[in-house]
Amino acid sequence: MSVTGILGKKIGMTQLFDERGDVHPVTVLKAGPCVITQLKTLSKDGYDAAQIGYVDFIKASKVNKPMTGHFAKSNVPPVRMMKEVPVEVAKEGDDAAVKAGDRVMVDIFADDKFVDVIGTSKGRGFAGVVRRHHFGGGPKAHGHMFQVQGSIGASSYPSRVFPGQRMPGHMGHAQITVRNLRIRGIDIEDNLLLVEGAVPGPRDGYVLISKAKAPPRERRGFAGGTTLDPLKASKKASAKKK
Repeated sequence: MSVTGILGKKIGMTQLFDERGDVHPVTVLKAGPCVITQLKTLSKDGYDAAQIGYVDFIKASKVNKPMTGHFAKSNVPPVRMMKEVPVEVAKEGDDAAVKAGDRVMVDIFADDKFVDVIGTSKGRGFAGVVRRHHFGGGPKAHGHMFQVQGSIGASSYPSRVFPGQRMPGHMGHAQITVRNLRIRGIDIEDNLLLVEGAVPGPRDGYVLISKAKAPPRERRGFAGGTTLDPLKASKKASAKKK
């Protein structure tokens, strides 16, 4: 049995070059260290899961009495953020079982190629339909209001605004899940994880990193030095026939 996810913090973005010289934009995540604060079992709680906490310095005076007792029960230090992650069944021959107080490090992704990242997007405040929903707007000539959405409801019937109507309102600060981000590098010493692509949220924002639920299938012979170019192959075959 092992934990399938870890809490992390977004550091920023940079770029890496691969062996072929291609550039890849990557996001640097500080994945952990985390600690298991509680185990949920099927017999007691109805499902199997692990409650993990991101190990970050927090004053004891900032923790209330119920959470202080919760941490003392598992003999773990106070943590700033906690989330529940699924646990996977141990493979054959692996008798190691997780327990409360164990540390969760970035090396859980050593054998994986893709991860799913859940974060909270940046809050943009109150926004209009042009910015929030990418409306085209109205005429830009003098005397017109460009960023007004226009009619939002019906007339005599049904005399109401339909649910789901795109209107101005609060933009951002929502939970966003980005799936199948390719792992471009792992630094076990500094607990760093480099994933290709963008991750929701600002710098120093907390994210939940988990193993990809539905990783894309690797297409063999489609990339790399052994790739067969169909155009070159046809020209080579026609030259041999002549």
